[in-house]
Amino acid sequence: MNIKDEIARDHELLTAWRRDFHAHPELAFQEERTSALVAERLESFGVGVHRGLAGTGVVGQLTAGTGNRAIALRADMDALPMDEGNDFDHVSRTPGVMHGCGHDGHTTMLLGAAKYLAATKQFDGTVYFIFQPAEEAEGGAEVMVKEGLFERFPVESIYGMHNWPGMPVGEFAIAAGPMMAAFDIFNLVIRGRGSHAAMPHQGIDSIVMASKVVDALQSITSRNIDPIDSLVVSVTQIHGGDAYNVIPGEVVLNGTVRSFSEAVRDRVEPAMRRIADGVCAAFGGTAELHYERRYPATVNSVEETEHAVAAASSIVDKQKIDRSPVPSMGSEDFAYMLREKPGSYVWVGNGAVEGSCMLHNPGYDFNDEIIPLGVTYWSELVEQVLSADRSS
Repeated sequence: MNIKDEIARDHELLTAWRRDFHAHPELAFQEERTSALVAERLESFGVGVHRGLAGTGVVGQLTAGTGNRAIALRADMDALPMDEGNDFDHVSRTPGVMHGCGHDGHTTMLLGAAKYLAATKQFDGTVYFIFQPAEEAEGGAEVMVKEGLFERFPVESIYGMHNWPGMPVGEFAIAAGPMMAAFDIFNLVIRGRGSHAAMPHQGIDSIVMASKVVDALQSITSRNIDPIDSLVVSVTQIHGGDAYNVIPGEVVLNGTVRSFSEAVRDRVEPAMRRIADGVCAAFGGTAELHYERRYPATVNSVEETEHAVAAASSIVDKQKIDRSPVPSMGSEDFAYMLREKPGSYVWVGNGAVEGSCMLHNPGYDFNDEIIPLGVTYWSELVEQVLSADRSS
């Protein structure tokens, strides 16, 4: 790997920063310590700092040369509401909160890029370093956009990066089109009539209705959607009943829906409503559906994806770049930024080393070996996209 010398020399320092972030995780919109450290370090590099978007968001601004072009790089800062299962020295010191997705590493790599670019300024134009709060199911990116992110910091394109456990260190996955799925949630209330468990004929069994609805919802994917399209409907919670001998009058089903296509997304809610209403009506009960669209699909633009590939190709051999990865049914609120501006979101291999469990696992830890790789990727991307001969 062609790691820049200045960045390689900072590896130990950046590792210490990353482990400090890991030891002090903060939940969505509560990243006070993290954002304060980010702002302090950006200022120490000579980067202009803007605070307050989405509460704890931080935007760094760095200009070099005379070019009038501008791009943005984004990292997420928040942790997850889960207990950590590791026992190393930098384990979370906050019970019930851990960096189980690598946002501590993402924040560190973007800080490392800001440090390098501020020192070298081998580009022509402006780069914005966006440190975003609340990626984990709370839509911090949407909040930043609604609060005027791109009006205050106008850019031509934006780029994101996420570590990917199971992908070898030194490899990237980059493709135009969908990379991550849209994320919706639903709350489905099944209402019948409660009765004694020994006399079910006197009631309308909400448990039976809910069971039939769970099974029938799977027909949306298998029978309502083109097999070429991707859709996952998952019931993840069932709440109903409090006693062994009472059939409850109500059962609540909660879950998620994942898809890549807006056309598919548009068909799911009415299909769920039709199925739930029909099944419950057949038993004499009713259904009430609350459906909420959360994150849109994360879709890369073509030109910016080629920029990302070019930057990665200057660091690793081209055969180490997967140009056609299978999109993930996981979701990412960077999608809100990509709805506003063209850009590219890439995966960088986190390796298969000890502790590199899958994301959102209590045994997960970001692989510090890839920090210089991520910093170099960001720096190459800025230097190539904002090169003097491309500026206007």
